[in-house]
Amino acid sequence: MKQFPIAVVMERRRLNNPWVDEAWEAVGVVPAFEEADPAPRRILAESGRGQWRVGGFALELFRDEAENYFSNLSAPVPKVFVMWRREGELALPVAVSVSYGEAARWLDSGEQVDGVPMSREVADWVGEFVNTHYRPEPRRKLRRNDPLAQDRARPGGQA
Repeated sequence: MKQFPIAVVMERRRLNNPWVDEAWEAVGVVPAFEEADPAPRRILAESGRGQWRVGGFALELFRDEAENYFSNLSAPVPKVFVMWRREGELALPVAVSVSYGEAARWLDSGEQVDGVPMSREVADWVGEFVNTHYRPEPRRKLRRNDPLAQDRARPGGQA
């Protein structure tokens, strides 16, 4: 297992909406190799918007997720996925991942997940892992001259 320490930047925007006062989202992920204090720290205070840097997280890579990392890196804009929850006055990150599969599982379980663009530094780190551990499944050839090949490929097909 490899790890890459990071901090997440969460943003709160005020809304002009009678039912909802504000909206939260993860807007960035930054390397945090020299993290001294992982507690939420306000880094931006503007009229109508604020940002907090929250440290203490690490991206972890596992061999059984290598295909999901490859899929992420192959996307037009690779992402770091941040699962977060509202805790009192703040929305705080709970977990981070670069796996499409893990992000999908979080979403399927009803969690709030945002994808933020992956930095070049993180992409290079993930790419090195993928190059070492990902091996695509070999493609199976279908015999086009065999009329029963499609039936045998389907569950319950005739042989």
